[in-house]
Amino acid sequence: MKKSLFAMALLLFIGSYSNAQQVEFEEYDLNNGLHVILHQDNSAPVVTVGVMYDVGGKDLGGSPETGLRTGFAHFFEHLLFEGTKNINRGEWFEIVSSNGGSNNANTSQDRTYYYEVFPSNNLELGLWMESERMLHPVIDQVGVDTQNEVVKEEKRLRYDNSPYGQILFAINEALFDKHPYKFKNIGEMEDLDASTLAEFQAYFKKWYVPNNATLVVTGDMDVEETKAMIESYFGEIPKGEKPVRVVPKEDPITETIKTKYYDPNIQIPAIIAAYRTPGYGTRDSYILNMVSSYLSGGKSSVLYKKLVDEQKQALAVQAVNIGQRDYGVYALFGLPLGDVSLATLLAEMDEEIVKMQNELISERDYEKLQNQFENQFVNSNSSMQGIASSLATYQMLYGDVNLINNEIEIYRSITREEIQAAVKKYLNPNQRVELEYLPKKNEQ
Repeated sequence: MKKSLFAMALLLFIGSYSNAQQVEFEEYDLNNGLHVILHQDNSAPVVTVGVMYDVGGKDLGGSPETGLRTGFAHFFEHLLFEGTKNINRGEWFEIVSSNGGSNNANTSQDRTYYYEVFPSNNLELGLWMESERMLHPVIDQVGVDTQNEVVKEEKRLRYDNSPYGQILFAINEALFDKHPYKFKNIGEMEDLDASTLAEFQAYFKKWYVPNNATLVVTGDMDVEETKAMIESYFGEIPKGEKPVRVVPKEDPITETIKTKYYDPNIQIPAIIAAYRTPGYGTRDSYILNMVSSYLSGGKSSVLYKKLVDEQKQALAVQAVNIGQRDYGVYALFGLPLGDVSLATLLAEMDEEIVKMQNELISERDYEKLQNQFENQFVNSNSSMQGIASSLATYQMLYGDVNLINNEIEIYRSITREEIQAAVKKYLNPNQRVELEYLPKKNEQ
């Protein structure tokens, strides 16, 4: 009885906490197609201004005539800090910091996001700066050459010279044949070197238009005043042609693809089993997130307890569902300990997958999963910047802003039977890439 009362009290507490975290928002479109989302929270004198563009690493630059170029979206993540008609080259970060703010940007395969966080009395400054970025950035050869070197250095540090830095690239190259997810988000340097200024200017004109973007403002503001400023700074930006994508369809994988990749920066090999899965926003993608947490979400998870703690066969093990719009990537990863072979480690991971296919996970493990996702949901919007990013992401990539409030209901509704069915449907050896990620061979 005490246990039941405690469980009921815990559920009531979580429910009330979740309701307290409700994110109120308003969304509308400007005449030029710019989608606007506002979230007012006057509890602290801070405001975030963010703009998300519906363009990412999968959207190649160049043309069929000049050759298609990888890495353009990521390149623009850097290039659009170079300056504008009214912000001199090199002044962007100085303006932000001198006004008590911070800023950043990031690019995925599916979108690019820029944001500033300011004291709320500088909201107008943030709006002006983002309108400048959208309206008339300076895209010239000096900026292109400067950022080309910056991107090359980033590639060297984060990928080329970083242990295991090429794993995702190696997976995608093997997992995708037709879809541009097979290309590196950061791009190939020879593509950027070969690109002309005209190609960069054409890329901006195509993708960085108001009707291909979402503006989000969160924090300490007056909503009506903010709307007036948004109209003033963004309303006259010309509407562009909405880019049209043709999404290549991949043929199903029906036989195991075995491949190897050699990394000169590692000494311990790794084994990866990667599967092509549904894009995020689908119910099966949510289910696979739960599968990942069950297998490797913390030190009490199935794979960690078995392979790291008990059998001491692995230095590290992980299961992850990498969400993308068109296709997801589900990957099992393991680093063997001592003389344990990669084949043995993979077989041990597969054993747990087969168990999930043949029997339901326990009620106790299911309740643990539910608690994990409840906690993640409660803590997911702990800052104005986090809320801004979530609002833009749910609107642009999921098509439903209110997921910021009710996504947890999807997880709550997932059953043990659905978890079993998803593992049976997607995580089979004949549907995957088996990648041996190895130290580079001695070339002597």
